[in-house]
Amino acid sequence: MLTFSKMHGIGNCYIYVNCFKEEVNDPEKLSIFLSDFRFGIGSDGLILILPSEIADFRMRIFNADGSEAMMCGNGIRCVGKYVYDMGMTEKTEISVETNSGIKYLTLYPGADGKIENVKVDMWKAVLTPQDIPVNSTLQRFVAQPVEVDGKTYKMTCVSMGNPHAIVFLPEIDSLDLEKIGPSFERHPLFPNRVNTEFVRVIDHHTLQMRVWERGSGETFACGTGTCAAVVAAVLNGYCQKEEKILVHLRGGDLSIICHEDETVTMIGPATYVFEGKMELPEL
Repeated sequence: MLTFSKMHGIGNCYIYVNCFKEEVNDPEKLSIFLSDFRFGIGSDGLILILPSEIADFRMRIFNADGSEAMMCGNGIRCVGKYVYDMGMTEKTEISVETNSGIKYLTLYPGADGKIENVKVDMWKAVLTPQDIPVNSTLQRFVAQPVEVDGKTYKMTCVSMGNPHAIVFLPEIDSLDLEKIGPSFERHPLFPNRVNTEFVRVIDHHTLQMRVWERGSGETFACGTGTCAAVVAAVLNGYCQKEEKILVHLRGGDLSIICHEDETVTMIGPATYVFEGKMELPEL
């Protein structure tokens, strides 16, 4: 029997397993099974909460297709809520080891003592194409024309621990992401595939965004993608540094600040859905 929790950050939902108590031998296959909405639980992937030798906790994240991700902004907020609400820490400032380094979280309890919002220091945005990675010799990949399925988009590329391609469009509600998303994800520009953010600028302090996540498809939100979108908006002159930018996603809103040194702060909610036990088949 596997004990698990389901949580979401503005609709970006994952299955969480407390590996202080549970043992997971094949997380890649387990993520594929649990993420299935018909035969499993249904989620965007699997997140393991583990001990760490260099931080308070360690997080590993696996997409719905079983591939391991580097980092998840919505997922790490839920990790912060989980470890506090479950009594694994009494601190409201914690560190979490991820595949893209240690992230620092500030936890904000509500009136009931449970965590409602989490601020995450997302570190510095990576803008050098070779480090994102993008197959380009440019110093920065900003508003570059890229052809996808016969149509040219102006694309800006940013890494927030995982690679993101951002395109700004006048309208995004009618986009058929199921059709165009895979072509962006597997474009030859991106040796490790890419997450793609489709963004509409509402004003200097407000954006609307939809996201196609590599390995998971369209999700209701993406924390690292939202951070990348705000960095791209600053690079393209739509927004300003040191100003709080509100981003509307399908699952809710996130507030992002891109600082002068191109470090990024994310603030948003974390929500507990339910806990359960499940008998696992042979994987």
